Amino acid sequence: MADSNAPKKSFWRRRQAAVPARIEPSFEAMRAAEADPMAQEAVKAAATAEGALTPAESFAAGAASVSLIRTVFKWFERYERQLSGAGMVGGFAFDNYNFRRIDLPNTQFVFIGYLTLAALSILILHGMAERAARGHKMPRWHGVLPMVAQFALGALWSAFLVFYSRGAVLTASWPFMLVLVAIFIANEVFKKYHSRLIFTAVLLFFALFSYAIVTTPILTGSIGTLTFLISGLVSLILFSLFLKLVKAVGKEQWRGAKWWILLGTAVVYATLNAFYFTDVLPPLPLALADGGIYRFVAKKGNEYDAVGEPQPWTTAFGIKPVMHVAPGQPLYVYTAVFAPIKISTAIVHRWQRYNPARHKWQTVERITYPINGGRDGGYRSYTINRHITPGDWRVDVSTGDGHTLGRIRFAVENAAGPLMSENRVLK
Repeated sequence: MADSNAPKKSFWRRRQAAVPARIEPSFEAMRAAEADPMAQEAVKAAATAEGALTPAESFAAGAASVSLIRTVFKWFERYERQLSGAGMVGGFAFDNYNFRRIDLPNTQFVFIGYLTLAALSILILHGMAERAARGHKMPRWHGVLPMVAQFALGALWSAFLVFYSRGAVLTASWPFMLVLVAIFIANEVFKKYHSRLIFTAVLLFFALFSYAIVTTPILTGSIGTLTFLISGLVSLILFSLFLKLVKAVGKEQWRGAKWWILLGTAVVYATLNAFYFTDVLPPLPLALADGGIYRFVAKKGNEYDAVGEPQPWTTAFGIKPVMHVAPGQPLYVYTAVFAPIKISTAIVHRWQRYNPARHKWQTVERITYPINGGRDGGYRSYTINRHITPGDWRVDVSTGDGHTLGRIRFAVENAAGPLMSENRVLK
């Protein structure tokens, strides 16, 4: 019976037989060229005819490549601080542009990928440190692992800054945002500490808990205190599994770092819980997508028609607008609150006026309404206050359990003449 693969074998045998015949003379010629100048010219002529390089030319080309690589590395080392800072800013801008919604599958894949990459790099580096403690030599490429951990954790902090800043009110959430910014910068500054198990493990738990706070409401379809507690429990369970792997990879190194890691984990867990129950932690995944104060708002088809008052350009930089009203004229507050798909919850508009005699904000009206998640631009609605008097006002937009999503500030003055108006379409 004939072998159907015989032609293929014959072909490869011919190829293998031809290769030595083509290569061996070249080596022989090179050896001869070392002692005979005429042979050098023959080798060079043959190499030129075949489009190849002579040994001298090959050495020169290799030396030039090495020189170029060294120059590039020296340039990176010289401008490392500037490049690191530019990378931080560029990465944050990239994340802000690309991470539109937390509930999209591609966003979730990116988060999970970063967390997995950080965990694997920590485990592998920990295993190498364990072997080195027993007298084994560390492989040359072990220095890449701290860089990988730094990259993965830095990317996570950048993404967290993007999402948490969208749902934060700086007057309330500045302590947590300051912590995130500090960790984001420290991740770049303290690069050498990424080779230490305690430092990276505690950072990993912070990232894991922060991710669970954002993602658990999406999976459960609800948001509130119970959901937050579940996210904390899930992060503790996952981190304990990670620590078991750390122990299995290297028991000796684990014993030396165990209590410091557990202490750091307890501090992070207590801090995030304190932030949540004092309304410092932004109530993600909800976020105030849009909001404003108007004289009139009404829904028309799939859009909202609004009548406002022309304001100076300074209002775009945080200066509160001034609304002029006639006696008995109401004001409308319009908001669009983003919520992931399948989440239904309650939103509260708390109308407050500042009492200069008591130096405190007093609630004039509290209006609650339900929202459904899923719309890119947020769930749109408005509330009306018919008891407007001159003074400083604000409307706190919050969840049903009191966590602030946003704040709309404005001042009210009596109208001294004809009112100026401008029409807007709120989409």
